[in-house]
Amino acid sequence: MSEFETVTIESDGPVATLTMNRPDKMNTFNTALRRDVLAAARQLNLNDSIRVVVLTGAGRAFGAGADLSESQAVGIGGGSEVQDQLEHEYKPGVLAIAESPKVWIAAINGPCAGISYSYAMACDIALMAESSFLYQPFANIGLIPDGGSTWLLSRLVGPRKAFELMIGGEKVGASLACELGLANQVLSDTSFREDSALYAQNIASKSPLALRYTKEALRIAGDSTLSEAISTEARLQKLCIDSEDCGAAISAFFARETYEWQGR
Repeated sequence: MSEFETVTIESDGPVATLTMNRPDKMNTFNTALRRDVLAAARQLNLNDSIRVVVLTGAGRAFGAGADLSESQAVGIGGGSEVQDQLEHEYKPGVLAIAESPKVWIAAINGPCAGISYSYAMACDIALMAESSFLYQPFANIGLIPDGGSTWLLSRLVGPRKAFELMIGGEKVGASLACELGLANQVLSDTSFREDSALYAQNIASKSPLALRYTKEALRIAGDSTLSEAISTEARLQKLCIDSEDCGAAISAFFARETYEWQGR
């Protein structure tokens, strides 16, 4: 029996797939899913055998945001309660992805709306099925985007375009998402899961230290001056050069041999 109620984890070598598993509810976030995603993310982030994590949804949706029916059923939904959820349940989950030493790939297999959008944009790479779309519905119901959306989206497309997408409530299809920089690739609906898995395996075949420190450098660079970014790169480059992997990989390159990354 799985230790999680609302997510599943499957591993294929260095790639793990974390699937939000509430297909009958379009993978909307209820209390259990919020907590399961966080717990599963922490577990995978601490697993040294995993280099890449694919985040996706079961059934026809990636995720349709928060489960409003739960709020009505259990009396959750007042401002103070929602603020508490955002601070103590959603925020740790989003940060567990954005600040992870692993590479996270959002495999957006269908509609991705509301708070689910934040989890997807917190990933390092986003793959979208042809028929999938991104949607910010908040303004239509008198709310603001949350879960880090204002920070994440403005970094990806700029503040003016982010504001337009949020206020306009436009459903952004996969092709437009790629044009805007919200997604990396559009994959066929019919082979989406297989193609996403192949993409993830290709990323996982790269140097684990290069993946980890490139992600860290890019995250820090967003809040740095050019001078600070160069210093960060220098610090991280030292770690790479002094690693066992780097010396062995260079030797293998000149010997025309394939090197198996150790991650140290």
